[in-house]
Amino acid sequence: MEQDTTLLLEGGAMRGLYTSGVLDVFMEHGLYLPNVVGVSAGALNGVNYVARQPGRSLRANLDFLDDPRYMGPAHLLKEFSFFNFDFLLGEMAESLLPFDFDTFWASGQRLWAVAADCRTGRALFYEKHALGPDFFTAVRASASMPLLGSMVKVGRDVCLDGGVANCIPIPADLPFPAGKTVLVLTRQQGFRKPPQSRPVQRLYHRRYGAYPALLAACLAQPGVYNAQMERIDRLEAEGRVFVIRPSTPVTVGRTERDKAKLRALYDQGRAEAEACLPALSAYLGL
Repeated sequence: MEQDTTLLLEGGAMRGLYTSGVLDVFMEHGLYLPNVVGVSAGALNGVNYVARQPGRSLRANLDFLDDPRYMGPAHLLKEFSFFNFDFLLGEMAESLLPFDFDTFWASGQRLWAVAADCRTGRALFYEKHALGPDFFTAVRASASMPLLGSMVKVGRDVCLDGGVANCIPIPADLPFPAGKTVLVLTRQQGFRKPPQSRPVQRLYHRRYGAYPALLAACLAQPGVYNAQMERIDRLEAEGRVFVIRPSTPVTVGRTERDKAKLRALYDQGRAEAEACLPALSAYLGL
């Protein structure tokens, strides 16, 4: 496989279970792309992919779904974060559902986590080898959803969910030259975000008024997302990227707590990844 081949992973919080299913199939078939870029939940999925741990993302999200240490309104009220990343990247990774740190750091795959710079509203790309152990802080920042998560300091940067700045990068957005590119999205083709309601806009103003560039990025999200999906559709039609995405409308919400729906979305990701493997192998020249 050419070393500039790149895998791009969209976020979507609990909709990331679709991506988990896709990546588990990749791992089971020994398909490891050299460059991986993850946004928000995509970064969390990317971590397990580079560590070569199929099934771990599914277990983290289903086995601990009702565990108040991991997620929920109580933690949101206490720490202003719906997801408890201290638990996810701490006790869970270290003992409850061990993460293979040795394989992760030894892997030659390059992994970037995309976060939003709260001062500029622009995307920041953090690479695991360049950042070292602080990379997991960048992953936390990448997955800290606006209004449902706190800002995170990565070095001197103050960051929030990467989806605010770039919902899913295309090759032209990347800080390195990408060759053949595979995108895993968490919404069906044709999905477009509706305009934000006035109450949501007011919440953004109240929460991020001290960060005007971030506020502008939050308010512009629907239009920016829709324009990026149009670009992706054009690139796909031209054969310049290979896209894997749900074939049917996704009803799983960002903070979904219905275990059956989450498992079904994971299974859909698996099934659709298996179905597209021949075409993907041909695209990659394998």
